[in-house]
Amino acid sequence: MPLFINSKITIPDEALSERFTRASGPGGQNVNKVSSRVELSVEVAKLPIPAPALQRLRALAGKRLTASGVLLIASQSSRDQAANRAACAERLRALVLAALEEPEIRRPTRPSRASRRQRVESKKRRGATKAARSRRPAEES
Repeated sequence: MPLFINSKITIPDEALSERFTRASGPGGQNVNKVSSRVELSVEVAKLPIPAPALQRLRALAGKRLTASGVLLIASQSSRDQAANRAACAERLRALVLAALEEPEIRRPTRPSRASRRQRVESKKRRGATKAARSRRPAEES
């Protein structure tokens, strides 16, 4: 079943593959019998997202991205395989949505005259405080 990201983007089945293994953690004796851990593999090149977003996705993925361009997302937090599948899908969705957000371009601004004056005055006050500490009282003779 294709994974719905937003109104414009849906990840096709061809880009996704799931693998189920035995999970560590909670489950008691059941943990040795049931393959509840889910590993979702996503071929990044097959994702229907723009090239700049694809670059941001690769950067966000970090070490979860293999050398062959496959993104690996695993979940074993739940004892239920269906819950772990949903968790993997939600993590992938959040990652793609984060990659789709264009970073805001920082426009350098100059400090205002008032803020510069305020900065200098606070530096002078601080310097005066420190200077007052270091002066020795005048010795009377």
